[in-house]
Amino acid sequence: MNFWWRQKEPNKFCLIKLPVKKNNIPIDLKLLSDIRALERARFAHQVAEKRRLIKQYKMERERQQKLEEEEEIKRLRKELIPKAQLMPYFDRPFVPRRSKKQPTVPREPKFCSPRHKTIKCCRMSCNDMSGPSRLQHLPSSVEKAEVLYQQRGQLKEEQLMKKIQKLVGEEEKLLMPIAQGLPWTTDEPKCLIKPPVKKNTIPIDLKLHSDIRAVERARFAHQVAEKGRLIKQYKMERERQQKLEEEEEIKRLRKELIPKA
Repeated sequence: MNFWWRQKEPNKFCLIKLPVKKNNIPIDLKLLSDIRALERARFAHQVAEKRRLIKQYKMERERQQKLEEEEEIKRLRKELIPKAQLMPYFDRPFVPRRSKKQPTVPREPKFCSPRHKTIKCCRMSCNDMSGPSRLQHLPSSVEKAEVLYQQRGQLKEEQLMKKIQKLVGEEEKLLMPIAQGLPWTTDEPKCLIKPPVKKNTIPIDLKLHSDIRAVERARFAHQVAEKGRLIKQYKMERERQQKLEEEEEIKRLRKELIPKA
């Protein structure tokens, strides 16, 4: 228990009990991971429900299409029943007859052209002609069209020549050298110091891990081969010794087993 000393009088102390603190009540924590897990589960359930509905709709649609195809096949089978053809009319044979329609009359084409140009062409042609021949040589629509085509061609040629002359003039201007202006300063140009020449780089002898491992592997393989050779040699020597011992044992036994009188 917690006590606090209090001095009431000089050289006299008494104990005072401190107030008891209330127990801490834990707060219900809501973690974001739990909330996201619930939302993810809800979303997964919605996706699964949606997929189930789509699958059900596809199955229903396929069933409907299958029924419609079967109905169409049945209808076609009923319609495609072979039927007897009617007999031709032998008493009324076909006789070709000449058509009574009149032949068509061709019309002269009318080319559309501006009114002021046609009037100008007519006036020029009328001024050239005089007397009774003025009415005989009036320009037709074909002649008017030819005049218009000629005028249009001349206009296009003039425009093309102007464009070519303009391009040629621009190219000549570009080829002319342009003098550089004097700098806006009286200072003399600075002679920059030439940087020192660098020495040629010497390539470093690279040591690759693959080469080092290959050397170590070759050394290890040589050691294994040497060890195998020694073991094989030891076994052969041991077998030879055993064979010699057996032969000596056999000789000794033969000597001992010689029958004596």
